[in-house]
Amino acid sequence: MSDASPQSALPLFYRDPQPLSAAQHGDWRLKDGDVAFAAETPFVPVVVSEIAAAARCYPVVFSAGEGAQPVAVLGLEQRNLFIADGRWTEGAYVPAYVRRYPFGFIATVNPDGFALAVDAASERLATSGAEGAALFDGDQPTQLTQEAMAFCNAFQGEAAATQAFGEALRAQDLLIDRRADVTLPDGRKLGLDGFQIIDTERFAKLDEAVVLDWHRRGWLALVHFHLASLERFGALLSLHGQAATTAEPATKPTKSKKA
Repeated sequence: MSDASPQSALPLFYRDPQPLSAAQHGDWRLKDGDVAFAAETPFVPVVVSEIAAAARCYPVVFSAGEGAQPVAVLGLEQRNLFIADGRWTEGAYVPAYVRRYPFGFIATVNPDGFALAVDAASERLATSGAEGAALFDGDQPTQLTQEAMAFCNAFQGEAAATQAFGEALRAQDLLIDRRADVTLPDGRKLGLDGFQIIDTERFAKLDEAVVLDWHRRGWLALVHFHLASLERFGALLSLHGQAATTAEPATKPTKSKKA
């Protein structure tokens, strides 16, 4: 989405991803933290297993790139409307992409290989001292690091399934460009573009063999979750209005008394 996805060589959130190793990070520890790092992010990628949960809270659309990546829209400007004071709105789904940070996978010299990485620029990481949980015990990963590896490995597997779903949507020519134009309560107008949605007329004309195949794969349900989630754009607008009202001064300037 053009207003919120500047092209970058680095993945969203990550500023200094490094392959995790005992030799380089043996003394590092992970401190408790919040999700303030995502406070200015109006969109987050989601994988196929999350679409149902994400669609209950956010519009789920597709990136306009070749991969047709599903994306949860979290705001209408450069702001995540579901984060306040570093905390995600209670009851709202937190995407796995956010939950895995500051860990992640980084590509290796092997075209199909990945290694567990950590964002060295994260404020949650301590390079020395006793605060936080250790990443390594000697040259062996701690349970924390093992769990991070398992989580990221599962996410990576879901990413492959998500790519297959996106490729199928493109193969059937179901995705169309869309733009969301909204007028905010303060009169300002915003345009959110660079995303795509599934065209309902084209979807209704799918060949029966494709419909059966997609039903067996669970993709038909994903399409319906996506289409239903588009109604959440109205809720985003309401949230934006509430946030703007909250940001206004609580008290008005007092008038000077006449002498």
